[in-house]
Amino acid sequence: MTQVQMTDHQLNRALAELKGYTVYHYDKDVPERCYYLLVDPTGDYSTIERPTEAIAWLDAPWFTGDPAASLEVQAKAIEVDAQKYVRALQDTKYAESAANLGLIRVSGLLTASPRERAEAAYITLNSKQ
Repeated sequence: MTQVQMTDHQLNRALAELKGYTVYHYDKDVPERCYYLLVDPTGDYSTIERPTEAIAWLDAPWFTGDPAASLEVQAKAIEVDAQKYVRALQDTKYAESAANLGLIRVSGLLTASPRERAEAAYITLNSKQ
C-alpha cells in the first residue's frame, strides 16, 4: 500500500536530494551556453549537459524502479535508522504496523519492490532532516 503520495519522478528527486545530490547551474550570461549538471554526493559532476534543472534531476539514480538503486537508498536508510526503516517498509508494504512480524511477512519485506523500498527510505531519511 502506497504511503508516500508522490510520483516516481518526485520521489526519486526527493531521495536524491536527501542523499546529497545537487544540480549545478552553469550560466555565462549567454542563453545558448546555459546548462545544468547533476552533482553526486561526492562532488562528481555528470558529464551530460542538460537544458533545464528538471531534466538534470532525471540523471539521478532511479530509486523507484531500479532494484540496485533502491537497495542503495535502502542501505542509507538502514544506516540512519534501521528500526524506523523496517517499520516504514512494513507500513508501506502491508499498510499496518505490528510488533512481531511472522516469517511470511518477513519474506514479503525481503521481496519488496523498488518503489516500496524507496518509499520506506524516504520516510526514514526525511524524518531525520
